[in-house]
Amino acid sequence: MPSSRIYNSSRASPFLITLLGLLVFLLPFAVLQDHSYITIDDNLEAEFAIPYLLVKQKVALDYDPTTVLPAVMDGLPRNAARSGLNVTVGLFEMLPPWAVYLVQQALVRLLALVAMYALLRRHWLREAHQKAVAAGVALCWALLPLYTMYGWSVPGQAGLLLAFLELRRGPARWWHWLLIGSFPLWSIFAFVGPFVLAALGLFVVYDWWQTRRLKARLVAGLLLLLGVYLVVEWPLFYSLLLAKQFVPHRLEFDMRRITPMGLIEGLRSAAQFFFVGQYHASRFLRIAVLLAVGVVMLRTPAGQRTKQLQRFGSWLLVLVGMALFSGFYPQLVAAVQTQVPAVGAFNFGRFHFLSPLIWFMVLALALRDLPVRWQVTVIGLQLLVGLGMNAEWLNNLRELAGRPRAQEPNYAAYVSAPLFEQVQQTIRQQTTLEPAQYRVACLGFPPAVAQLNDFYTLDSYQNNYPLSYKHKFRPLIAGELAKSPMLQAYFDAWGNRCFLFSAELGKDFRVGAFQQRVVQDFTFDPSTFRKLRGRYVLSAARLAQPAQSGLRSVGVFSRPDAYWRIYLYEVMNQ
Repeated sequence: MPSSRIYNSSRASPFLITLLGLLVFLLPFAVLQDHSYITIDDNLEAEFAIPYLLVKQKVALDYDPTTVLPAVMDGLPRNAARSGLNVTVGLFEMLPPWAVYLVQQALVRLLALVAMYALLRRHWLREAHQKAVAAGVALCWALLPLYTMYGWSVPGQAGLLLAFLELRRGPARWWHWLLIGSFPLWSIFAFVGPFVLAALGLFVVYDWWQTRRLKARLVAGLLLLLGVYLVVEWPLFYSLLLAKQFVPHRLEFDMRRITPMGLIEGLRSAAQFFFVGQYHASRFLRIAVLLAVGVVMLRTPAGQRTKQLQRFGSWLLVLVGMALFSGFYPQLVAAVQTQVPAVGAFNFGRFHFLSPLIWFMVLALALRDLPVRWQVTVIGLQLLVGLGMNAEWLNNLRELAGRPRAQEPNYAAYVSAPLFEQVQQTIRQQTTLEPAQYRVACLGFPPAVAQLNDFYTLDSYQNNYPLSYKHKFRPLIAGELAKSPMLQAYFDAWGNRCFLFSAELGKDFRVGAFQQRVVQDFTFDPSTFRKLRGRYVLSAARLAQPAQSGLRSVGVFSRPDAYWRIYLYEVMNQ
C-alpha cells in the first residue's frame, strides 16, 4: 500500500490515533502514581505547596485584607497567593496533592490536543486529506514540555485563538464565550494575561483596519476576557492597586546586579529565546518548524518564492522581534532602573509566552505545502524533539526502568512524608507542641517540602511577598551573604528564594542524603530567628559546629525511601 494511503487511511480516525498516543504518553504517570517524577525547579519547590496550603488552611476564598496564610513566612498575606477561583486550587479541594498534579497534567494535555486539532481543522488544515496532518500537529502540541501547574497559560492559547477567529468569521456561539471565559480560570495572569490581552487587542484593531468595521462580538470577547480576569485575580489587583495592602518585595529587584550585560549577552539570550524558547513557556528546539519552512522555500518555484517569503517571513520577523525584546529586556530594565526603580517589579519581557503558538501556526502553514513524506518527517521530528526535551516523561521512563537519576527524586521520595512525620513526632514527644505552635526554617532543601508536610516555615519561594518581611528576614542570613557576593546579589537584588543560605552550599537547594554534605561554618543569627518566632532548623546538611550558630542538635532522621537525611536543630535560649 502506498505511504500516502497509509497516512490518510480512513480505517481509523487520525484524531483517535493521536488520542491513543497521548494516553501512551500519560501511562507512566498512571503506573507510577505518587512515585512519578514531577518537575522540581520552579514547580514543586514554588508553585505546588501554596494552592495546597490555601485549601488545607481554609483561606482559598477568604480575600479579607487581614487574612494571612499562617504556614508561610509567619503569615503571608493571603492576597499575595494564587486566586481561589483558579481551577488548580479547586482540584486540591478534591484530591491528594500528587493526584492533583497527575490529573491536571492529563486534563491540560487532553484539552490542548482537542483545542489545537479544532483550530487547525477549522482554519489552516481544513481539507479532508489534511485530517492526519492536523492530528499529528495537535499531538505535538499536547506533548510539549510544559509547566502544567500553570494550567492553560500556554496550551490553552490555541482554544482562545480559535474562539476569536470564529467570532471574527461568523455569528457568536455559546462555546466561543465558554473558551474565552474559562481561560482566566486556569491560567496565570502575571505570565500570560497582559500579553494575551495585548495580542488579541492588536487582532481586533487589525480586523477593524482590514474591514473598516469594528466587530462588536470581537470587542465583547476581549471585554469578557478582561472582565473574568478582573474577577478571578481580584485579590491581586485589590491588594496591590487599591488597598495597597503591602509593598511587594519585587520593588527592590535590581536587574543591574543580576543581569549579564553587553551586546553579546543580549544576542545570546535572544538566540536562545528564538531557537529553544524559555522553560516556563515550553522549551523545545524549533528545528522541525525551520526545516519545514526551509523545505517549502526550496520546493517553491523561483517566481513564487517572494509570495512564500512574505507569508512566512512576516511571522518569523514577529518571532525574531519577540526574541530580541525578551533577550534584551533585562538590560533595558537595568538601564532605566536608576530613574524608575519600580520598572523591574513586573516582567514585560514575557511576551515570549505567546511564541510557542506562533511557531505552531508557522508549522501548520508550512505543512500545507509539503508532500506526505515530508509531512511525516517533520511531524515525527517534532514529536522526537518534544518527547526528548520533556524531562518529566524521560525521568519517569527511568523510574519504570529502575534507573532514576540520583539528583531527580520522584514525588514520594522528594516529599518524604514518613520521614517528616518522624521529625514531627520527635518534636511532639519532647515538647508536646504541634506544628502550628512553632516555626521552622530549612537549609539545603526547599521550604515547600516542609510546607507539604504541614510545617510552618519562616522561609519560602514566593514570587510576591511583603518587602518588610524580606528586610526582617535578612539579618538571619546576613553572615552567610557576607561570605558570598553571589548569594548576596541573589537575595538582595532578587529575593524570590527567601531561604536560609550557606556560602558553602551555594545554590545547592537539593542536598540529597547520598551527598553527605557537611557545613563547617554556618553563620546564623539566633536572636533574629527567635524574634521571627523560629524554634527549629531542618537541615539536609550536617552542621559541624551547631553550637557556634546558637543551635543544638536534636536528632538525625533518614529512611531508605526518602531523598533527604534531615538534621534537626533547636535554637538555644539566651
